[in-house]
Amino acid sequence: MNPQYIILLITHSGDYFTIDRVIQAILNRGAQPFRLDTDKFPLEVQLSAHLSKFGNTHTLKYSDNSITSQQVQAVWMRRIWRPKLNKLAPEFEAACTRESLATLEGFWDSLKHAHWVDDLQKINTAENKLYQLRIAQEVGFTIPETIVTNTPEQAQQFFHKLKGKMVAKLLTPLSYSMSGSSLFLYTSIVKEKDLLDAESLRYCPMVFQEQIPKQRELRVVYVNGKLFVGALDASKYEKMTVDWRRATPNTCPDICEWEPHNLPLEISMRLNYFMTIIGLTFGALDFIQTPSGEYVFLEINPVGEWGMLERDLNYPISDAIAEALVSTTSCSNSEIANLVNA
Repeated sequence: MNPQYIILLITHSGDYFTIDRVIQAILNRGAQPFRLDTDKFPLEVQLSAHLSKFGNTHTLKYSDNSITSQQVQAVWMRRIWRPKLNKLAPEFEAACTRESLATLEGFWDSLKHAHWVDDLQKINTAENKLYQLRIAQEVGFTIPETIVTNTPEQAQQFFHKLKGKMVAKLLTPLSYSMSGSSLFLYTSIVKEKDLLDAESLRYCPMVFQEQIPKQRELRVVYVNGKLFVGALDASKYEKMTVDWRRATPNTCPDICEWEPHNLPLEISMRLNYFMTIIGLTFGALDFIQTPSGEYVFLEINPVGEWGMLERDLNYPISDAIAEALVSTTSCSNSEIANLVNA
């Protein structure tokens, strides 16, 4: 591999472990990684664009290193964080943040020639849970009965239809942090008292779903056709939380005991078809395996976490991501569709 094969890694300054693993895997393949901590722009990162009749050039400088957009052959879209401009007055902070994000968007646009894992537009589309569920249903996955509504009466009626076995979530993520920032809204059990004063729904529609009985919760990491599956025994924490991401080692010591899991061939093939339809090279998907053994699709996070599976199960996920960044080989829609329908 040409040492000038530069791969841009879009992340933030608080990212560790996964980013470090991917950087090393890229270096092992003879390519050159360039880490961009988006929250460091514009205070510590310099970005300039020069457009003229002779062409366009974007130059990025971070610490002692600099690259041009033309040098970038591949991009890993790990995270985009807002600039840290807390020392400015609020009115100036908002304006400077807006201009900084717009400048970054122009830089992303200059990288259209590069191979992205994954394309920002496809990521933004795939994050919508209604879209996810529609595609999941089309490829044959079992999904929870779901409504999205801004009408309190409909939420109450659905609650009673499900005999009180209902959970709530948002259509899109407010935060990408697995550490649980104040903006992160986990899947939550809905109690009848929660619906007594549900007028706030008129301002913000929410997703309501039937609560699926759990034997195991699965985090399935998909990377360019490869599957890495981790399973958690739901009986160890289901009385404490409906969402495994909300548990902590202090309140639930066994929560981090990930186990390897093999998906049935039919589920694996449908999952590959699902990923091909939505057009993503990477995805972190959540499934429930019920006590009867049925697999239920919950959602996909196009930039979801996977470090715990590589750490605890020694899965080579970082190697798979690095390989996807230096290779554009993948199965076609028709090839996977034929396998699913065979």
